[in-house]
Amino acid sequence: MKFSVNRNLFIDNLNNVMRAISSRTTIPILSGIKLNLTENELLLTGSDTDISIEVRIPTSEDLTVESPGAIVLPARFFSEIIKKLPGKEFSLEVKESMQTQIISENSEFTINGLDANNYPRLPEIADESAFVILGKTFREIITETQFAVATQESRQVLTGVHFTFSPEQISAVATDSHRLSSRALSLTAGPQTETDLIIPGKSLLELARIIGETDPEIKVCPGDSQVLFEIGNMLFYSRLLEGSYPDTDRLIPTESTTSAEFDLAELSSALDRASLLTHAGRNNVVDLTLDTEKQTVTLSGESAEIGNVEEEVSFKQLSGQNLKISFNPDYLRDALRASVTDSVVTEFTQPLRPFTVNPADNTINFVQLITPVRTF
Repeated sequence: MKFSVNRNLFIDNLNNVMRAISSRTTIPILSGIKLNLTENELLLTGSDTDISIEVRIPTSEDLTVESPGAIVLPARFFSEIIKKLPGKEFSLEVKESMQTQIISENSEFTINGLDANNYPRLPEIADESAFVILGKTFREIITETQFAVATQESRQVLTGVHFTFSPEQISAVATDSHRLSSRALSLTAGPQTETDLIIPGKSLLELARIIGETDPEIKVCPGDSQVLFEIGNMLFYSRLLEGSYPDTDRLIPTESTTSAEFDLAELSSALDRASLLTHAGRNNVVDLTLDTEKQTVTLSGESAEIGNVEEEVSFKQLSGQNLKISFNPDYLRDALRASVTDSVVTEFTQPLRPFTVNPADNTINFVQLITPVRTF
C-alpha cells in the first residue's frame, strides 16, 4: 500500500473522521483509524460503535495511488503526526510487519499498524426508504432540541432526540424529564411514509458540528438499528436507541392562567446576574414573581453563604393572575439560547406546574417546557 496526497485536503477529511474515534473504547482496534486504498479512492474510517464515519477521497492530482492496500493506524498519534508534517503533501507506505512509513520533505516517521481485516465492518443500510433534507434545516432542529436530552443512562431512550419525518414536516422532541424542547419545521420533499427515529444526542451533536454553517444536501437512510446520513463524500452512521419514547404531547399545557412576553436579551441578562449567586448555593434556584395588578416582574435568588439578588425585569406584556414560581435558571437560560425570535412568551398555570416558553411569533412551531422546583 502506497500513496501520496495533499496534506491540507487529507487533514480536512481526517478531522471529520476523528470525531467518531474515542480513546475510551473497549475494543482496542477502534482506537485506530482505518485506511483502505483502491485504484480509485482512499477511504478513511473511524468508529466508536455509537458513531461511525467514513470519508472518500477520490484519486486526482491531489491523491496519487501507487499500490492499493489497507491498514489501521493509531488515530491520535497518526493525526498529530500529519498535522505537524512540514510539507504541502506527504507519502504513506505500508511495509513488512504492518510498519507504516510517512514521509514529508525531510521528515520521516515509522509507526506500527494493525491488520485492517480485524476492523469491524460498517453496517449495510438499504436506501429504499431514503430521503433528502437540507443541512441548514437539520442543523437548526438539532440545535433547538438536542440540549434537552438526558445525560443519565438510567432511562436510555431519553438520551436521544425523537424525530418524526413525514412528507411535509420534520418534528423533533427531547426531554430529560425536567425540561422539554419540541420543534417542527416544514419539508419540501420528506419520506413517502412517516418515519420515527430516536437518535442519541451525542451523535446529533457531532453531526451538527460537521454540517457547520454550510447547507449541504443530506441523504437520510433509516435502518433497523442504525441510521445513515450521506453528506457529500462522507457517510455518517449512528446507532438508534431502542424503546418507546414517552408521549410528550400530553405534558404540554393547552391553556394558561398567567402570561408574560419578554425581550430575549433582557431576560437572559437578568438570569445571568441572578445565577452569579444561585450557582454558589446548594440549590441552584431562582424565584420569578409576576404581579399582574402592579404590573411588575421580579427575579430573585439567594445563596446562604454569599447573599441574595433581586431585580425587576422589564417586559412587553403581562396578563392573568398573580404568580410566584421557582425553577433552575440554567434550564430557562438554555431555552432562551435556543429561541428563534427576539422575544419570547412565557405561559404559566400553577406554581408547581410546568411552564412553557414560546416564540413571540405564533406561526413558529416551537415550544419548550420547564418543570418548577418545590422550595418548601
